[in-house]
Amino acid sequence: MDPMPDASHRGWPLPERPWVMRQRWYDLLFAHGRVDPSALRPLVPAGLELDLFDGQAYVGVVPFRMSGIALRGLPAVPGTDAFPELNVRAYVTKNGKPGVWFFSLDAANALAVWMARHWYHLPYYRAEMTCASEGDGIRFSSRRTHGGAPAATFEARYEPIEPPRAARAGTLEHFLTERYCLYTARGDGRLLRGEILHTPWPIQAARAQISTQTVSAAAGISPLDLELFHFARFLDVWIWSLEEA
Repeated sequence: MDPMPDASHRGWPLPERPWVMRQRWYDLLFAHGRVDPSALRPLVPAGLELDLFDGQAYVGVVPFRMSGIALRGLPAVPGTDAFPELNVRAYVTKNGKPGVWFFSLDAANALAVWMARHWYHLPYYRAEMTCASEGDGIRFSSRRTHGGAPAATFEARYEPIEPPRAARAGTLEHFLTERYCLYTARGDGRLLRGEILHTPWPIQAARAQISTQTVSAAAGISPLDLELFHFARFLDVWIWSLEEA
């Protein structure tokens, strides 16, 4: 894994405490669609503001695979260091810090799901998943198996169609991808923020054929027309412990 990068591009300072986890994300697709803010507002906690671009809200469906997951000072945890993941996300802000609100995160590792639900209060669900290279592209499939959770499936093939580059500040693709914190909530409703660090995304315009997509409907977002696609081959990520938002 590469050394931790400079953080000046994040927009605000890193936490003074040390990071707690590192990961590498591979073969990631940002698939986005526009959503009426009035339809999205009831699905996001009142303590967070919807972050809009030209007055429009966006929801992302993001499949990828991760590896090299390890806590600070420790080797990768056996059985949790490589698996596919799929999340459904919206964009929010609080106290001047734009971030991500996750409606769901499906993962193909039961231990990782348990850890994320208990340590990070995130809505992770167990799923049967595959993520396989196919030429220059990726074929990804997911079927949620988590007991008591809404059924959700995703089937797609996607590939980059241009060389990688950094998104230019002020553009929609920068707004959708350059996010350096997540928000979540405890069972009592208190909001928490988790800071992250990575280099600017080396994104590529992409094409995607999505044959099945019910993960957004399972989160209460329907219909969702996924029309914007960006790809990234890999990125190293550092993660901090949660704090009160």
